[in-house]
Amino acid sequence: MRSRYSADTGRPSCNRCDRRLSCDCSRGGFTRVPMVTDRALTLDLSFNNITEVTDVDLTGHEQLRALSLHGNRLVVIDPSAFNSLWSLEELDLSDNQLTALDPRWFSKLGALQQLNLLNNPYSCIGSAPVFDGLVRLRRLAFGGPALREIQRGALSGVSQLEELTVHANNLTRYESGALAYVWPLGRVTLSLHGPFLTDRALASSVLADVSYPETPMVLEDLYLIGNESVKPFYETAKRRVRYITFRNLFISDETIVRLLVVVNGVPVISFIVDNVTLTGEGRWERANWTDHRAVDEFVVRNVVVLDVFKFVSFLQLQFLLQYPRKVSVINSKAFVLPCPTSSLLMNLQYFDLSDNLLTDMTLTETLCNGNGTLKDLRVLNVSGNALKSLSTVSRLVTKLRKLTHLDISRTDYSFMPQSCPWPSTLRHLNISGAKLTTVTPCLPTTLEVLDLSNNDLKDFTVALPSLRELHLSGNKFLRLPPGNLFLNLQALTIQSNTLNMFDRSDLQSYKRLSNLQAGQNKFVCSCDFVAFLQSTIKGDGDVQLTDGEESYVCDSPLYLQGEQVGQVHLSVVVCHRVLFVSVSCGVALFVGVLLCILLWRLHAFWYIKMTWAWLKAKHSSRRRQRLRDDPSSDALLTFDAFVSYSERDATWVENFLVPELEEPSEAGENSMNPRPLRPLTLCLHKRDFLPGQWIVDNIMSAMERSRRTVFILSENFVQSDWCRYELDFSHFWLFDGDAGGDPAILILLEPLSKDDIPKRFCKLRKLMSSTTYLEWPQEEERREEFWRSLRNSLRGGEEDD
Repeated sequence: MRSRYSADTGRPSCNRCDRRLSCDCSRGGFTRVPMVTDRALTLDLSFNNITEVTDVDLTGHEQLRALSLHGNRLVVIDPSAFNSLWSLEELDLSDNQLTALDPRWFSKLGALQQLNLLNNPYSCIGSAPVFDGLVRLRRLAFGGPALREIQRGALSGVSQLEELTVHANNLTRYESGALAYVWPLGRVTLSLHGPFLTDRALASSVLADVSYPETPMVLEDLYLIGNESVKPFYETAKRRVRYITFRNLFISDETIVRLLVVVNGVPVISFIVDNVTLTGEGRWERANWTDHRAVDEFVVRNVVVLDVFKFVSFLQLQFLLQYPRKVSVINSKAFVLPCPTSSLLMNLQYFDLSDNLLTDMTLTETLCNGNGTLKDLRVLNVSGNALKSLSTVSRLVTKLRKLTHLDISRTDYSFMPQSCPWPSTLRHLNISGAKLTTVTPCLPTTLEVLDLSNNDLKDFTVALPSLRELHLSGNKFLRLPPGNLFLNLQALTIQSNTLNMFDRSDLQSYKRLSNLQAGQNKFVCSCDFVAFLQSTIKGDGDVQLTDGEESYVCDSPLYLQGEQVGQVHLSVVVCHRVLFVSVSCGVALFVGVLLCILLWRLHAFWYIKMTWAWLKAKHSSRRRQRLRDDPSSDALLTFDAFVSYSERDATWVENFLVPELEEPSEAGENSMNPRPLRPLTLCLHKRDFLPGQWIVDNIMSAMERSRRTVFILSENFVQSDWCRYELDFSHFWLFDGDAGGDPAILILLEPLSKDDIPKRFCKLRKLMSSTTYLEWPQEEERREEFWRSLRNSLRGGEEDD
């Protein structure tokens, strides 16, 4: 959606404003003035359906410089609608439905410089001082089909104008002097079709008020047939107007002759006719006695000859053709100018035959086969014709010894020969809009300005040491041409090609380049290119990008497509990938080494192994439980107990525990069973572990083949790293919830509280709190009871009745 409605006021909003605060809200279908940012500098509301401007629609736009309401349906404008537009310089109210002009609209517009009121249905102007107070007004346009009357006060308050436009084709009443008080008057444009037909006195009065020798006059929509139709021009002749332009003119031979007579001797310098229909045969020689030596410029554009087959040559018009220095016959379907006619242009310095029907052959005739007839010619423009041979045109102009500018653009040139003759004076050459695919040494080395835009060129390999400007837009260049070919190049235009990027070294090869236009290309926004271009946009370096930063847009990578290069921000990861990867790998390696050292210091690797062992233990825990519960599995249980102890307590184990339990003994005196007791089999790591096998596997195997596990707890046990590891594993194995039973027997060699047990062994600490354990007695007389309790625990009550 291009517009949206404000919930507070019901007015639509327009958010189509660019970074320069120019808001284009045209053709948006608005029926009311939309809301835009109050910082807007220009506001275009043309071609909508707005019928009214209220007193609050433009409130707050004190910074607005230009406002266009052209092409709406405005009927009502509140008297104070523009009061807040103190900075407004341009106002366009043309093509609306305003039936009257209210002076109050413009009373606060002291900064207004340009006002367009054309084509509104008001019929009179001047009844009130509409423009009073607009002291800075420089361009004024008013009138339209409905305008019938211009009164004396029409331009009251306007002191000087650069341009005045009045459309009064249906004017019926004009008060003499109504337009006469504006001076200086830079340029005046009048549409007086009706008065020239029906009221020539009125037309004369209007012309008399705006005719000044140095004020160019443009007369539109004239139908000049018969001698009477030229009478108003006596006023222009009397006031010696020197610059006359006719636009949309319908004229006969008779009237042309009469007009030449009217301006006889008048120093008309410039005579321009645009969109002219000739009804006669070109027989104007009856005015050959008139003097028009002051004519310097003669321009005919868009000529229609009603009877072209009867139209004669201009051989009889020497009295007109011998004086002008500038002659232009543009878009007039001219296919040849005979050499005898060309020879009449004795003072010609500027010759424009663009957009006609010339061919190589007829151009040869027009330039008299290159014999140098137009000896003073400096500028030749034959663009937009059906020319195909570049060698032909070079040959035709080679004898024009003063030729400096040649325009052969928009032709059918597709081939450039290896060498071409050119006049040594040629400085400007335009071959744009052709079909050239290569550039050869045919180009003259004297060129200072060369335009090869809109061809099919891919490279440029010709040295042009004098060249100052080179235009290559609209081609297929992949890179900038080598700068060493253009030692004096100052301006390069290479827009709309297939450039991907360029860098500082490319520009440094141009020794004197100061202006570059390279926008509208398919740029690859690499880190180097983005950084370089952004610095160039900021003005760093000798080369300035004169086509504006908005012309430089990323085409790739895809996620930046459409972004302006000047607004792109690339991360360090993208721009310094190798450095980032190197630093990241270095940091990762450092962290990894640090982590490994930390894990080693915290015995983490051993805990990982223990976790793996615990997982294996969980898997085999049910099997071990079944072995204990199944009487038939006794053969698989090799040991009565696995003994876990500290190496520092090995003396007690070897001197007390092992002899007492593994040697045969008799029943005690108080025993009810006189049978000798079976010796017990213990599993000791120093004696029974398999050499070369991982200690954890040895522990697992020993515990699987043992009915009980005996822990010899002491300070040595707790402080020993090895015992801690063994206790950790035993903790996993013995006190897992799935293990079942109570296979552990705790023996305290010395007083030891549960707080001395590491806190991570929570189940062992809990076991010491809830389970009775055996304490090694220091008194000799209590030791027999200790051994008996231990044997009973290991045999599961075997000594009892």
